[in-house]
Amino acid sequence: MTSCPRCRSLRLYKDGLRYLANGNVVQRLLCRKCGFRFSETKSSLSSCSNSLFHDSGGEYVSPNLVQKLAQIDTRQETAQREGTTQTTGIKGKIIEFLWHLKKEAYSRGTIEIYSKRLRELADGCDVSNPESVKEFVASKQTWNNSTKLLAVEAYKGFANFVSIPFKAPRYQQEQRLPFIPTEKELDDLIAGCGKKTSALLQLLKETGMRIGEAKRLTWVEIDIENATVTLNHPEKHGIPRIFKISQKLAAMLGTIAKDKEGPFKSCPANLYRGFESQRKQLADKLQNPRLSRITFHTFRHWKATMEYHKTKDILHVMQLLGHRNIKNTLVYTHLVSFENDDYHSATAHTITEATKLVEAGFDYVCTHNDVMLFRKRK
Repeated sequence: MTSCPRCRSLRLYKDGLRYLANGNVVQRLLCRKCGFRFSETKSSLSSCSNSLFHDSGGEYVSPNLVQKLAQIDTRQETAQREGTTQTTGIKGKIIEFLWHLKKEAYSRGTIEIYSKRLRELADGCDVSNPESVKEFVASKQTWNNSTKLLAVEAYKGFANFVSIPFKAPRYQQEQRLPFIPTEKELDDLIAGCGKKTSALLQLLKETGMRIGEAKRLTWVEIDIENATVTLNHPEKHGIPRIFKISQKLAAMLGTIAKDKEGPFKSCPANLYRGFESQRKQLADKLQNPRLSRITFHTFRHWKATMEYHKTKDILHVMQLLGHRNIKNTLVYTHLVSFENDDYHSATAHTITEATKLVEAGFDYVCTHNDVMLFRKRK
């Protein structure tokens, strides 16, 4: 029987799945006693050091989470005594359902979203009772309609998998225009983060790729000498594409140690929390609350909006983003309204100076007295 490699406790909590680079899937476990998270593999059963994060796939979680899991454990034991069916057996069925999605070639992102929503449902209500699920979803004030729709869709698939009759409630997808920051705000955020995070954000800004696509990049797909990045494994059934990157980004990528398969594959599990912490500090330091609204995906929205403003070519933007359906790209046509915006201006006296300005995103305006004038929107 599997036990915690740290304290040898048998009181373990199944904490989702871990997807390995070779395509295999292993169970993630969390010790209710000491809060150590590890994978159910032979390597994870070896002795562990006292470091915060372990190469064997283990890590310590916060005491608050351990306390919460202990409360969930107590609630489940009470439910078992009362004869309800919200037990480990149901969570085992959830894992079987997620593995079924993997075999049916669902994307990794979809499986991760379904896993998150189903675990939240299993911790908050009786998953074997559709009415209990409906009441729980309806009572979640912190969820908007889009999140509730995702939870319902995840449970709908699970209910069909385990043959539970379920009539989904009528939640509608909310249509909202994304937040578009200024380029200066993005540059301030990039400059204020650590070396690897800054390179990641600069990559998102220049290419518009998704964060999941950037994290899966390998060194083989990055040509620093020719300043190109090839995306061979797009998400959401997107189109593979190649990007020309700036010399600045190429230099930033060149400073990252090549001790892993890709530059961002070794990013710690708390990448998102670390980014949020640095973002909050910069927002407070610069007294700009708008920085707190910038997410990894905001860079993709900004890139698409700026490209459409510059080219007015929706097909070009569609190809840049890797969309297969132009309806997903048309939203960016509604975000371009810059009649009163200000510009940065610059001049060039030689072809070399002009080339550098173009690479920096400046647009050519005209030539006056042998001086070339350029401008770039602030």
